[in-house]
Amino acid sequence: MWQRSVCVGLLALALGYLCVLGPELPPAALRQLSASLLGTLRRARSLEARTVAAWQAAIVRPARGWARVAVGVNACVDVVLSGVKLLEALGLEPGDGRNHAVLNSRQDLREAFSHFMERGAAAERFFSDAEAFQDIARTASEHPAAQLYVGGNAALIGQKLATNPDLKILLCGPVGPKLHELLDDNVVVPPESMQERDEFHLILEYQAGEEWGRVRAPAANRFIFSHDLSNGALNMLEVFVSSLDEFQPDLVVLSGLHMMEGQSKEMRHRRLMEAVASISDIPTDIPIHLELASMTDQDFMSNIMHQQVFPLVNSIGLNEQELLFLTQSASGPHASLASWSGIPDVGVVSDILFWILKEHGKMAERASDLTRIHFHTLAYHILVTVDGHWGNQAAAVAAGARAAGTQACATDTIDTSKVFLKAPLEFLTSHTEAPSKISVNPDEPVVQWHREGVSFHFTPVLVCKDPVRTVGLGDAISAEGLLYSEVYPQ
Repeated sequence: MWQRSVCVGLLALALGYLCVLGPELPPAALRQLSASLLGTLRRARSLEARTVAAWQAAIVRPARGWARVAVGVNACVDVVLSGVKLLEALGLEPGDGRNHAVLNSRQDLREAFSHFMERGAAAERFFSDAEAFQDIARTASEHPAAQLYVGGNAALIGQKLATNPDLKILLCGPVGPKLHELLDDNVVVPPESMQERDEFHLILEYQAGEEWGRVRAPAANRFIFSHDLSNGALNMLEVFVSSLDEFQPDLVVLSGLHMMEGQSKEMRHRRLMEAVASISDIPTDIPIHLELASMTDQDFMSNIMHQQVFPLVNSIGLNEQELLFLTQSASGPHASLASWSGIPDVGVVSDILFWILKEHGKMAERASDLTRIHFHTLAYHILVTVDGHWGNQAAAVAAGARAAGTQACATDTIDTSKVFLKAPLEFLTSHTEAPSKISVNPDEPVVQWHREGVSFHFTPVLVCKDPVRTVGLGDAISAEGLLYSEVYPQ
């Protein structure tokens, strides 16, 4: 670090000396020397500082932005605290990890938390025992280190969008008194959406390098669990859709389908069909963004893809765990990959994203509205769009990446001393066709490539060294990406 500082200082002195000698030098030589010194000075800055400066230039508002956004339908109060501290408060001892699709006991909680902490992966699970969950929730909420926040993907996206004073936000979900108190004043909640009791979700966070017994977390992340019946049954979906006539939104953001995993298979199937019918009632000229979340049932994920949910929406947001689970559920490209090893390979990710749009998107004569996918992982983001449907996507993907750096570090702007560049600066764009080799220049951090009528926009993320809070990060990223996106009238 000190070598760079010395270099910058010497270059500054050289520029000053050049200004003094300027009148005695030929104009052409002066211009050449100045350009050379300024170029060297730019390169002497950190990769992180150069990326931030380039983003600032790239992030511009769309020509036609949103004025009214309706968001639904999962909402709750998040109780956030250290997972290790809660498990210790519950008297649970460290032990071997094991994945559980549904948590039935404290022992299942201990094993599942250990399993995902060891991998540094995010996960969300349903806790089946109502009484046991209430005991755990009481211990968590009364813990001195616990913090209460707005929770649920829909509410988090609505809360993030509401920070823009020019936007009017409608939030529909099971909103109890505590959640209503926490929401931004710019968020409108329909009276039919209010309920007497809040739904609580427990967010167990862990930091990179944190240890519990023999488990050591390779990255900061969180494990979420709840016994949430209102969100699990999508109780507010019909209320949400019926409220759109009066609110007249420019954009609809939908999330919460993953919450149905706690239901029986029969109930889940019936409710999904009802959800499809409700979503179909939304006017086709209003774009719909679907935010996905962690799931464990491959049949359910396959149903969401194939039973007309994907074709009904215009845009999807998801992370690396959800993307891999999606391709495994539908036998897509790279479905044999059991899990990601380190940073997800860009070529593998782009193959799966391309396949989603080719198989389920608005390509050729297919009756589908899906034209956009916002993929986010810790080290980088990719926005993929069918050509001719979305604009300002370079700004949108950069804005999403910037939001990741500011929210994780809890700063208003990116502090380059608190972040680092982790993304690959050279990668292949595919592993299933003849690929292109892409090199990322921090002075032009948004790179673009094309594949059969589909455009890819990639940008690295400046990863927070000591993240303050990881929960809701994906929702903030998707919200910011949508804020800077422009949909073209068809």
